[in-house]
Amino acid sequence: MPPPAEDRSEDSSGAQEERFPRAAAARRALLEAAIPEAAFEGWNEATLARAGEIAGLSPGEIELYCPGGVLDLLETWSRQGDAAARAQIEAEGPPNRIRDKVTRAVMIRLEQYEGEEDAAVRARARLLLPDALDRGARLLWATSDTIWRAIGDTSTDGNFYSKRAILSGVYASTLAIWLDEHDPEKPKTRAFLDRRISNVMQIEKVKAQWRKTTSGLPDLTALAARLRYGPGRRS
Repeated sequence: MPPPAEDRSEDSSGAQEERFPRAAAARRALLEAAIPEAAFEGWNEATLARAGEIAGLSPGEIELYCPGGVLDLLETWSRQGDAAARAQIEAEGPPNRIRDKVTRAVMIRLEQYEGEEDAAVRARARLLLPDALDRGARLLWATSDTIWRAIGDTSTDGNFYSKRAILSGVYASTLAIWLDEHDPEKPKTRAFLDRRISNVMQIEKVKAQWRKTTSGLPDLTALAARLRYGPGRRS
């Protein structure tokens, strides 16, 4: 299920940081301290408590700034990665072909985890637990939305949702390959991503051809409704 319509606007995390700079700074400090710990201990309350000690925050401050526990830190990490990736994508200037734009943008987003792969593996596992599935889905959607916006997508109709839903699946599966591959050039990841993007492009071609073929045909859904409920009142 995609986010509600009001979530279609750009992520408001930047605005939240401007409104609550102290809270944002505290979460960044906690995250910085937690990443090395989580690489070995996982994303749990013990890691959060240890990060608080390193960052010089009391248990009360941790509760205040991260009421959702480590999931709040994982959201902070994901949002930071999205923002950094978007800045890099826009600064580079994406290629001309849409498939090349998406491919390059996905790789840039994955590269935000370079040097922190162990913690990212643990984060991915934590977000797959039942209590985090909703949060994980929202963060995945936000990442997909960031990528589309960064490469210039301006869709507002049904394509807005379908593009982000499809890319969410592509990104999630590619992330698993990226985290498991130790070659810094990531050849397996790039090959996998190329195949996934090719599959998506084929689906889009079929959809476009179907719309073209059926554009002159009657609306079968409306016809079926009339057959079931009758023609309705005539003026």
